[in-house]
Amino acid sequence: MRRTTLLLSTALALLPWAPVFAQDAKDVTVVLGEDVDLMEPCMATRSNIGRIIMENVNETLTTYDVKTGKGVLPRLAESWEDQGNGTWRFHLRQGVKFSDGSAFDAGDVKASYERATSDKLTCETPRYFGDTKLSFNVVDDHTVDITADPAQPILPLLMSLVTIVPSETPIEFVRDPVGTGPYKLASWEPGQSVVLERRDDYWGEKPAVEKATYVFRTDPAVAAAMVAKGEADLAPSISAVDATNKDTDVSYLNSETTYLRLDSAIPPINDIRVREALNMAVDRNAFVGSLLPEGTVPAVAMVPPTTLGWNPDVKEYPYDPDKAKELLAAAKADGVPVDTTLHLIGRSNLFPGVTEVTEALQQMLQDVGFNVDVQMVEVAQQEELYSKPFKEGRPPQMLFVSHDNSKGDPVFSMFFKYDSKGKQSGISDPKVDEMIAKATAATGDERAKDWSELFAYLHDDVVPDVLLFHMVSFARVGDKITFTPTIATNSQLELAEIGFK
Repeated sequence: MRRTTLLLSTALALLPWAPVFAQDAKDVTVVLGEDVDLMEPCMATRSNIGRIIMENVNETLTTYDVKTGKGVLPRLAESWEDQGNGTWRFHLRQGVKFSDGSAFDAGDVKASYERATSDKLTCETPRYFGDTKLSFNVVDDHTVDITADPAQPILPLLMSLVTIVPSETPIEFVRDPVGTGPYKLASWEPGQSVVLERRDDYWGEKPAVEKATYVFRTDPAVAAAMVAKGEADLAPSISAVDATNKDTDVSYLNSETTYLRLDSAIPPINDIRVREALNMAVDRNAFVGSLLPEGTVPAVAMVPPTTLGWNPDVKEYPYDPDKAKELLAAAKADGVPVDTTLHLIGRSNLFPGVTEVTEALQQMLQDVGFNVDVQMVEVAQQEELYSKPFKEGRPPQMLFVSHDNSKGDPVFSMFFKYDSKGKQSGISDPKVDEMIAKATAATGDERAKDWSELFAYLHDDVVPDVLLFHMVSFARVGDKITFTPTIATNSQLELAEIGFK
């Protein structure tokens, strides 16, 4: 039976672990559903980390304007221009200091990229650059030339992913990130809280929030109740069933696409008929308005419909359990071991209700003849299975995951999700590799056309995964603050966007 917010609030008041957070007028408490296992800047593209430190503690040279979609905006770089032959010149902001008091300069930009791409670290950032290799030439303290090989026409946009750290930062994961952002890390108690404090010496306009305390609650109903009771100011991801207060609750299309990442190298998933059957066994529309909120969109691509090159002619797989059974029977007749147990591995707290959605997917797949078991793991555990190098002797796996792309271009998704050398790719298809390389190097209308063709080929001819949904989120915003979520809120939550009433 569903617990009401009132009952939850009463229960919370009796629980010893439910503190009342004392706050000054300009302090905020944010409730997140996933704890952080790292506070490493080069991992800030992972949503649970990025929500805390991206552009708050560690800044980038550029940012993407998600509010209007008008393009790339300056951050630590004031301007840039294409020098030709794959080289872009970036003019850096002067008078910027890191939170440790050291001055920011072009050497830090060079060192930050080289650190993030070092083989001594397993950073997320390089995954988005695909085959593109960058070299840096420090012209002077405030000017740096960045050369991409092959030439990258959207290099300024790509630089919105590279978090800048001091050049002295060791090449090992750090626990106390140093950045140029408006906040510094004041404390981190793993499993309990993270506290950021506003810097007095920040180069830009001071945000209204002076201190932000992040706490972690796996139950979205608890997060919603905490805001209702005044124990927290913002819960950026609550369940649709708890979004009952029109004065505090708001829905927003986020940039996450959920899907089952298939390992196409392992039988029986290596047979395309099995992958097609997996897709036809899922009644995507049955989830919308029941386990998932209205507004959720069945997916036909890894990126949301607002992305360059979106192909409106690609249609979602029909829900056709009879056809799925026929495909499995045909594969079995040819010796494909379709009775092998498939391991469906979900990520706890990926979104509100993820466990129920995972169990429903399991039932739909079993209904057409698949043998499926389910395991729910934490983000760090799933990351080990999600990314290369894959373990030898692994069983057939389906990872229930999500991918965030709020940048407006598929380049941030296609290589590392689908190229043969992509860090999280479950396929190896030479034609896909060629199409990704061609689209990555293209500009203007040709770029959009190339991406559009790739979307169709992947969906219709390769069937690399079971694409599920473009997700909708709900946030609860407390009475004390003003905040409007955007498509990027699920992966990047800038405290500077919070105001006070």
